[in-house]
Amino acid sequence: MRATTMQAVIRRQARLVCDEIAEPVLGAGQVLLRTLTCGICGSDLHVHQHAERLAALRRRAGRPYLDPDRDIVFGHEFCGEILAHGPGTSRSLKAGTRVVALPYATGQSGRETVGLSNRFPGGLAERVCVDEAMLLAVPNGLSDIHAALTEPFAVGAHAVAQAQLDGDSVALVLGCGPVGLAVVAALKARGFGPVVAADFSLARRQAAERLGADILVDPAERSPHACWTELGVSASLLERDLARAAGRRAANPVVFECVGVPGMLQGILEGVVPGAQIIVVGVCMEEDRIEPSIAINKQLSFRFVAAYTPDEFARTLSDIAEGRIDVRRIASTLVGRAGVADAFDALKKPETQVKIVVETGRA
Repeated sequence: MRATTMQAVIRRQARLVCDEIAEPVLGAGQVLLRTLTCGICGSDLHVHQHAERLAALRRRAGRPYLDPDRDIVFGHEFCGEILAHGPGTSRSLKAGTRVVALPYATGQSGRETVGLSNRFPGGLAERVCVDEAMLLAVPNGLSDIHAALTEPFAVGAHAVAQAQLDGDSVALVLGCGPVGLAVVAALKARGFGPVVAADFSLARRQAAERLGADILVDPAERSPHACWTELGVSASLLERDLARAAGRRAANPVVFECVGVPGMLQGILEGVVPGAQIIVVGVCMEEDRIEPSIAINKQLSFRFVAAYTPDEFARTLSDIAEGRIDVRRIASTLVGRAGVADAFDALKKPETQVKIVVETGRA
């Protein structure tokens, strides 16, 4: 008989503690998984630090309420094994199947994100509950560690899919944390380039290079926007329009903002060439300011993106399994549940860590 409690790493009163909690109760159409591995996401760090503000923002955005005074078990980047099926499931994937999942489960308030919810504990618990429709079987030969990276790399795939890219696109990725690296990987997997990757951290720039970035920039040494001229992107939007009208090549500038701190958007407005697309992937949890007149004069396009579609998630799993995205090139540190609190602290120091994966079956 399966236990009705489980071990988990819990955000409790703004601290991360290891404790025992109740196992999720399966609802209609849901499946229970034994978690095998779980990545620590930048969103987890943001929510841990800014839970009160996130709860307020979610209320204003009409999203399900998150109570920062109640327990939260993080973890939405997980690989697991099917343990049990709830009522009304098709059971198309049998018990014992290794799976990844879009981290969603449907509760009384509608569909919620597993690991960013009070109701649905995430992958830093021994077991998670997800909607059966969210499951994808892990291909044979793909490790639990690498399978868990499907979710963060799907975020990059979605950001790239939301940009209007073509054979003349020149991409600048600002920030080479996990999200920026996912964008670099998705751009190269889809055959786009050149790709410029900028980050203050040498370790993160090197990770971007391993994933295929063509040019690396340390913003402490020069502005990433200096690369536009070097890559043949005209500073004149009119010249680019005339070139296209005449059937000549005109580079198409695209910026992916993957940092998510105040001041980034204004810096892009001031530095980018006219006519650029700006895809905002970084999640800024604080108020920010921009001067819209600069964006108007430069005719810049903004698009704010989040998460992924089921097709993008499935395609990312395939890209990883088939080697089109080689996640082995991202150095992952492995910890058990007891190492999670220290891992959260370590991830605040980008020179020491790029990605940390938790083996959730060990203390």
